[in-house]
Amino acid sequence: MKATTYQIEPLGYLATPFADKFGIPRQPRLAPHAIGTLKLLPPYNRTECIRGLSDFSHVWLQFIFHEVAGQWSPTVRPPRLGGNAKVGVFASRSPFRPNSLGLSLVELLDVDTTDGVTLRFGGVDLVDGTPIIDIKPYIPFVESLPEAQGGFVSGAPEQLAVAFSELATQQIAAAPEAHLLELITEVLAQDPRPAYASDVYRLYGIRLYRYDVKWRCDGKTAFVESLDLI
Repeated sequence: MKATTYQIEPLGYLATPFADKFGIPRQPRLAPHAIGTLKLLPPYNRTECIRGLSDFSHVWLQFIFHEVAGQWSPTVRPPRLGGNAKVGVFASRSPFRPNSLGLSLVELLDVDTTDGVTLRFGGVDLVDGTPIIDIKPYIPFVESLPEAQGGFVSGAPEQLAVAFSELATQQIAAAPEAHLLELITEVLAQDPRPAYASDVYRLYGIRLYRYDVKWRCDGKTAFVESLDLI
């Protein structure tokens, strides 16, 4: 078949708490307090484009893995398999894909039309500035299949307990960002460490909003030591 090139234009760029890729939940909706805001660009910011959207509780976001675009591999090492076993790229949700396209199911929290169109989503799993290329409503009766087989992804992963130092607790209490405590807890509970991590003394940093969250992990509990301003 003749090769064809398709042009895709972003509808807008998603603002999220995640300043870089490390620490982003590996699936959507694992961190409900991870809020994303999308201000649609012209000509997609017309109210006609989102007429009826507020009647849906959840939507699919189609996006571009813009930070790894053009980097792909026929096989990948999923974290759920310990980072050792390989599966085919099309049997995974790896960002290293031939066309760098992704799909994420998120909760639709708000539709604001006071100045163009701004949409707010809960449970996002995307880095700040991700280009969104399409929005589609989630339809439960055709898209929810409890009997479906999940391959090597059998059920939710075990979660870490999360504890905070006195300093971190004070810093979070003084922060203006809403639900910062809940967000940090939800993100760290997913154990974002690399699959090969084993050093209990290693200090990790996750960038959320304007903070570099410093934490350690003994394999069972993530202990937040402090929040440093970026």
